[in-house]
Amino acid sequence: MAGLPGWVLGVALQLQQAVLWPWWAYASLLCGGLALAVGVWRLRPTRAAWLGALLAGVLVGSGLTGARAAHFASQALAPDLQGVDIAITGRIASLPQRLAQGERFEFIVENATRASGPVTLPERIQLGWYAGFAPAADASLWELSPKAPALRAGDRWHFTVRLRSPHGLSNPHGFDRERWLWEQGIQATGYVRNGPRDPAPQRLGSTWYHPLDALRQSVSERIDERVSDPRSGGVLAALVVGDQSAIDRDDWALFRTTGVAHLMSISGLHVTMFAWLATACLGWGWRRLAPVWPQALLAVPTPVVAGLGGVALAATYALFSGWGVPAQRTVIMLAVVVGLRLGVRQWPWPVVWLLAMSAVLLLDPWALMQPGFWLSFVAVGILFATDPGRASRVAQGGVLRRSGRAFTGLLREQGVVTLALAPLTLLLFGQFSVVGLLANLVAIPVVTLLVTPLAMLGAVLPALWELAAWVVQGLSSALQWLGQWSWAAVFRPAAPWPLALAAVAGGGLLVLRLPWVLRSAGLLMLAPALLYVPPRPAPGQFELIALDVGQGSAVLVRTASHSLLYDAGPRFGPDSDAGERVVLPLLRALGERLDATVVSHSDSDHAGGAEAVRAAHPQSRWLASFSADAQERCVAGQRWTWDGVSFEVLRPLPQDYGPDGQGLLSTNAMSCVLRVASAQHSAWLGGDIDAAREVQLALARPQDRATVMLAPHHGSLTSSTPVLLNTLQPHWVLVQSGYRNRFGHPAQAVLDRYRQRAIQWVESPDCGAATWRSAEPDAVQCHRRESRRYWHHGDPNPAHPGVMER
Repeated sequence: MAGLPGWVLGVALQLQQAVLWPWWAYASLLCGGLALAVGVWRLRPTRAAWLGALLAGVLVGSGLTGARAAHFASQALAPDLQGVDIAITGRIASLPQRLAQGERFEFIVENATRASGPVTLPERIQLGWYAGFAPAADASLWELSPKAPALRAGDRWHFTVRLRSPHGLSNPHGFDRERWLWEQGIQATGYVRNGPRDPAPQRLGSTWYHPLDALRQSVSERIDERVSDPRSGGVLAALVVGDQSAIDRDDWALFRTTGVAHLMSISGLHVTMFAWLATACLGWGWRRLAPVWPQALLAVPTPVVAGLGGVALAATYALFSGWGVPAQRTVIMLAVVVGLRLGVRQWPWPVVWLLAMSAVLLLDPWALMQPGFWLSFVAVGILFATDPGRASRVAQGGVLRRSGRAFTGLLREQGVVTLALAPLTLLLFGQFSVVGLLANLVAIPVVTLLVTPLAMLGAVLPALWELAAWVVQGLSSALQWLGQWSWAAVFRPAAPWPLALAAVAGGGLLVLRLPWVLRSAGLLMLAPALLYVPPRPAPGQFELIALDVGQGSAVLVRTASHSLLYDAGPRFGPDSDAGERVVLPLLRALGERLDATVVSHSDSDHAGGAEAVRAAHPQSRWLASFSADAQERCVAGQRWTWDGVSFEVLRPLPQDYGPDGQGLLSTNAMSCVLRVASAQHSAWLGGDIDAAREVQLALARPQDRATVMLAPHHGSLTSSTPVLLNTLQPHWVLVQSGYRNRFGHPAQAVLDRYRQRAIQWVESPDCGAATWRSAEPDAVQCHRRESRRYWHHGDPNPAHPGVMER
């Protein structure tokens, strides 16, 4: 028992490393841990032996995980292969994900060449085939193709691609895409070159590789064709083949609000139900062989066939549905329980629980970083710990009494899990569904006992998919009714991890089978996290957070009791924008309620997320250079003061607007320029203002200075003019740009201007979200560097002048 928690602790410690050690260091840890484990095995079970076993588990867990990480990192994409045309041949190795602008899929590279000859690429890469030019069906001309051709798992292709090392946005409380790609075994991402001047992609035929993915894709396509309602069809595809990308974004928001999101993917409950059904069917069928083939029952007893066959079929279903962490945990626990029963043994539940956790981490150590890992194992651990015992579950009485007992048990278990997981849900997602208990009482039996079986049987009888879709539509209507309640979900700021861990322990303590005097201590452990308020700047000071939104801009300005958002980030696609994916999660994590929103101009990289922000914060004052409402236009001369911090709009000028309110200049030249100043320091936010307007501002306001400046137009050659830099004399420049963006921002000439004037800068691809505070004007905190792990992109010790402190 000591070795199992030691293993988990060792994996957790290794995952905290910012930089990988050499492989031989991890090999030494692994060998030392194995030697210690062999030595401890021979000792009597004393305290020293238990500590030795714990230490052995730590060494083996960290050593093995580190060795695997070092081996994987050695196969990374060579820097000189980024952004160049490479001809590759290989096969599609995953279920293609449908996007609004194309398809995304994983690809196994068999060989690769470029103009200079053969090159070595990582074995598994992720590619996108986006809308582009393709040959017309009835002519030799090229026309715009709305989507990629039919891509199927297992097919071999030859095409030209451009690749880059995995890189994602880095923001506080944001999604870690680089960790996700690492866990998937992907060391390069890119896209298929399909323009009129590129070699035409060639399909080389199908293969027998990846049969499960090919079958999953076939079933998903059949569901899409059969079910007329695409939103219901997306839910069915997620339940049958684990294609969660098929679920509409609005539906995901509804499922999170009502606390039923766990049911809309392959969960442990689904796998358990499938295993129970498979076990019952196998047992019934094997017993039917007795009159025909009695020797079979004597050779292999019915419990063995039913138990092992049920686990095998459950594992097959889990693999078919994507092999997620909940499915892995369930299959492993089922295998342990069946093995113990067949061996007429019984282990304590903590051993079974820890064994399943260790086995999942042996398969995938980086699963420890997934929210689903903790939600799954904490829920199961709580159910184990609060189980009233087998004696209380003896079936007695009539059907009504047994049904009432089953409903009471379901209500108790759901209430226990809901209460126990509430702090963990707040920690991981910043929200908790108040209506989750009621919603799950309806959704669990409907989804588990009705929708999922119908969806699975639809693979044989497709007509059942239509019936399942009707049930999903009815359930969605009920969930929408619950989700419309003003108090349906509670949002709380993200608490520091010591308070969060105490709250998680407090939630577990509240539901344990202990005296109420002891349980009440759980409330004391919950209170600090629930009442936590993130620190704010002192009166007279302000804080500026330049979010990492890729090729775009979004800046949050906070004072002692107010907050302002300057720009809302880009639109990533027809159904995705930085407002929904980056800005709003950060605002929720900080507990912010916007008082004002300034959108500098109408270009998509600045205003793409504005609609999502405005819908979530309707109370915010709105200022923009393209608004039809005169009250919402930013005009030079507008001023206000919050908590001793002054805000002033410097441009556009009143004469830059026409009689109908339309801008008379280019969209960039119409950018709202905002100056934020305390008594000692100031910030200058200029959007995409051009060189001519920069010079005009500098000449009109020669007294202005700026401690920190947002690089105009992302550091393009048409901005950051010498006149502006000489006037403002900024100490810091924050450059918001995309990783390896096609515009070449920031331009080298602009960086040279900064360097010549001893101005320090940070770039969002290397820094992530950058935080500057007027109370600490000489430092910029870079989220990518402060929260760095070894799977993150970039040099942990950058050599260019844009360092964290002056």
